[in-house]
Amino acid sequence: MSQATKRKHVVKEVLGEHMVPSDRQQIVRVLRTPGNNLHEVETAQGQRFLVSMPSKYRKNIWIKRGDFLIVDPIEEGEKVKAEISFVLCKDHMRSLQKQGLWPEAFSEVVEKHSNMNRRRALSFPLGSIVAPTAC
Repeated sequence: MSQATKRKHVVKEVLGEHMVPSDRQQIVRVLRTPGNNLHEVETAQGQRFLVSMPSKYRKNIWIKRGDFLIVDPIEEGEKVKAEISFVLCKDHMRSLQKQGLWPEAFSEVVEKHSNMNRRRALSFPLGSIVAPTAC
């Protein structure tokens, strides 16, 4: 499979599906990216640890500080305690909130983010508004 085809399938998976975390999975927020496809994250309970990015997402999906992820725990890791299972976009976060699956500790972060976007959209003249992206 070529790199372009692989990227197309990975992006389609991330933007299209609305994933619900299983019992073992957690929703976490990205705090920083120390490198080597590792990301420091924080759980809703305030626990911090490193997560690894699987090879299918590398060079296809970019994760920045403040993004939310669904992670699978790894038993054998000392420093790296989970692997990224899914990258959550705004639409995914809204659907998880409606289903009551969104952690309360992260609720105000999402509300603040959506309020900033509303204010930013109101400050632009109507002719200059560009169609929003999916994430």
